[in-house]
Amino acid sequence: MASGDEKQRFGTSTTITITLASMSGVLGTAQESTAFDFGTDLFLDALVYLQIKLAVGAPINDRLVNVYAYGSEDGTNFTDNATGANAAIVLRNPTNLVKIGSILCPDAGALTYKSHPMALSAAFGGLIPRKAGIVVENRTGLAFDATAGNFAAAYTGIFRNVAP
Repeated sequence: MASGDEKQRFGTSTTITITLASMSGVLGTAQESTAFDFGTDLFLDALVYLQIKLAVGAPINDRLVNVYAYGSEDGTNFTDNATGANAAIVLRNPTNLVKIGSILCPDAGALTYKSHPMALSAAFGGLIPRKAGIVVENRTGLAFDATAGNFAAAYTGIFRNVAP
């Protein structure tokens, strides 16, 4: 790397604490994750990844799962009615949470769907706050599979390296 060059560097993939197994298929059911603390790692961004599995059946309604971000500037007060804990959440309408992506679920069967990497900073004007988390909203009309091992949720922090 030449002097003054900037390159991005990826941190270690970190598991997100969120209970997705057996999430209800009732339209608008949502679950928030435990907040991620960025006050120590000082990431510039974080890429979020999810894997979900639907129960047997054919998706109805919007046939998708929405992924929203919530944040906290002070580490205590979070967007809308998010609490920073792994818990069910009732989304306000309209919500102040910012959608960072959707997982389309068009096909019948107990299928697994995987998201693309979703940039957390996009929800916060290009910077990530001191603490942040995600909210997963089921809009498929089907419950999620009951086996916790069929789900994955993680983020990878992004740093910037500058050559001396």
